[in-house]
Amino acid sequence: MSITIPSPFRLVTLFVLTALSLAPGLCYGEESFAEVKAKADKGEPSAQYQLGCFYYGGKGVATNAATAVSWIRKAAEQGYLEAQDALGTHCQIGLGVLMDEEEAVAWYRKAAERGYAPAQANLGKCYYRGTGVREDFTLAVSWFRKAIEQGNAEGQIQLGDCYYGGRGVPADKVEAYAYYALAAVSDEEAQKKLAYQGGDPEFRRKGQQRAKEIQKEIQAKMAAKKATEEKAGKKATEEKAGK
Repeated sequence: MSITIPSPFRLVTLFVLTALSLAPGLCYGEESFAEVKAKADKGEPSAQYQLGCFYYGGKGVATNAATAVSWIRKAAEQGYLEAQDALGTHCQIGLGVLMDEEEAVAWYRKAAERGYAPAQANLGKCYYRGTGVREDFTLAVSWFRKAIEQGNAEGQIQLGDCYYGGRGVPADKVEAYAYYALAAVSDEEAQKKLAYQGGDPEFRRKGQQRAKEIQKEIQAKMAAKKATEEKAGKKATEEKAGK
């Protein structure tokens, strides 16, 4: 187990990231604290995760990061994907729990291997930076691509960085621009990267054209995945009905 003491600057940065990931409205839902608490006490994982958000954000109860993490952990241990990803972030930061980058990677991996895009992007960043795991740009790119196949903007930005710096893939500024362009639809950081990178009109045209091609590729993969899942679901239903 690797427990690390973060620098003040890094801690503040990661705290902000966690605050954004558990921002009000993202996991509170419409129910009151009392209603969610009742369900969480009965072991419902989605309610346990919500309750953790309540304690984290101080909605209907005094803010308590340690209690927030304890409820998020209960949900994570039941396989609730959002909770596993959130617990990974808390472990990485050391907020409400001792900072442990290796444990963070373990929780990200649990959710990532089950297809949760935010966790795939987070796991990719761990490989990219050597956080809690040996630095491996090739694996980082692999996880970013998995996240991107589900339309994840963070994965798009990170893969853009990989192409921009030639890490895990050959350096390609047009490809980097294309991934930034895809993420820029909803992400301010990507918009800034586009503004910094793109000055030449012809370069921008090539980047935008490549972004359209990538978007079509992603949509095709998502459609194929959906069709496969629907087919498998239909087959399972028919087999169950035939018993």
